[in-house]
Amino acid sequence: MLEVEAKFAVRDPEGVRARLRQQGVRMEKKRRERDVYYNAPDRDFGETDEALRVRYDDAGVTMTYKGPKIRVGSAKAREELNLDVSSGEILEAILSRAGFRRTAVVTKVREFYEAGGATVTLDGVEGLGTFAEVEILTEEGAEDAAQRIGAIAERLGVEGPPIYVSYLEMLLGRESSAAG
Repeated sequence: MLEVEAKFAVRDPEGVRARLRQQGVRMEKKRRERDVYYNAPDRDFGETDEALRVRYDDAGVTMTYKGPKIRVGSAKAREELNLDVSSGEILEAILSRAGFRRTAVVTKVREFYEAGGATVTLDGVEGLGTFAEVEILTEEGAEDAAQRIGAIAERLGVEGPPIYVSYLEMLLGRESSAAG
């Protein structure tokens, strides 16, 4: 499965919510997510542009592998593989014993909306601010998905250039500039 998405900084979350309501789109769910990221023992995921995370949320625990990002128009795409697990604590113990190193934890409150065949999330990310993500999961047709994402973002009134880095990369960049 290919995840095609664009992320935008949001200065006025209430304005985005109002535009969604005007388009007849209602929030489907709201949940808190805690993402624990790991780095491999044999390579640096920061250099290979991969990600391995264990996500804790109201729905349970999911392990996700994300492949390197590919630019597609004004969006990004990447392979995403997900696996539901029954115990995040045991999974994290296995990862640690196998040599994986905990990199960072990203915590956010996420509102989910379905709009125009895409998932729109409004994310309040601890230490970073508020963002809107527009995402389409597809087997093929990444260019078409990127164009649809751009049209949805325009209707939502999100402004500014898309952000191509992940919340993890943003958080690590902020931490390294604060330390340096």
